[in-house]
Amino acid sequence: MTPPLIHLAEAQKSAPVTDWAARIGWVVGLLVFVVFVYWLMRQGWKWRGTLQGDLPELPTAPADEGEPKLRLTGRYHGSTTAGQWLDRIVARGLGTRSRAELTLTDQGLDVVRPGAEDFFVPAAALRGARLDKGIAGKVLPEGGLLIVTWRHGDKEIDSGFRSDRAGEHPAWVAAIDRLSTTQQGTTEHSTTEHHTSTTEHTETEGAR
Repeated sequence: MTPPLIHLAEAQKSAPVTDWAARIGWVVGLLVFVVFVYWLMRQGWKWRGTLQGDLPELPTAPADEGEPKLRLTGRYHGSTTAGQWLDRIVARGLGTRSRAELTLTDQGLDVVRPGAEDFFVPAAALRGARLDKGIAGKVLPEGGLLIVTWRHGDKEIDSGFRSDRAGEHPAWVAAIDRLSTTQQGTTEHSTTEHHTSTTEHTETEGAR
């Protein structure tokens, strides 16, 4: 046998034997690590939900919502504290991503979520809408998200939606802004009338 062939045979004989025990150990260790990280995420989710336990129950849609102004089908991507896109809200099911069907009427915004909890935002609670690119855990191209800002209890919330037809977003921003502005104007007018009426009544009582 020629020297090159001898060296080749020796190389083949000395090929390392696969250490299956070590490989299995690495795989098991990796699985344990993944499970541990998942458990930590679950605990963090529960802890956040506990901290947000003072969030009131979500309103439900009234029996008569009125004539729809706009409808949208798409996805709900979560809610955060208004102006803080990483401060996720998970209480009351608001942390659950899902499909969503939105209907806007003079009464407010109805959010129907197959497989998750529906909720309703009364017109008086709407604070406006805008186009954005991100909300906790979800980043899209600029303008890819419809962010609706609303008040619930003593908290202002940003909720992120994406229509199946993203070209609809600007119309929703305009419509929600108009509705919220109208509602705020009505509230201010009512407050002014009440204040004026109270002042007149006080002055009349004083004259007597």
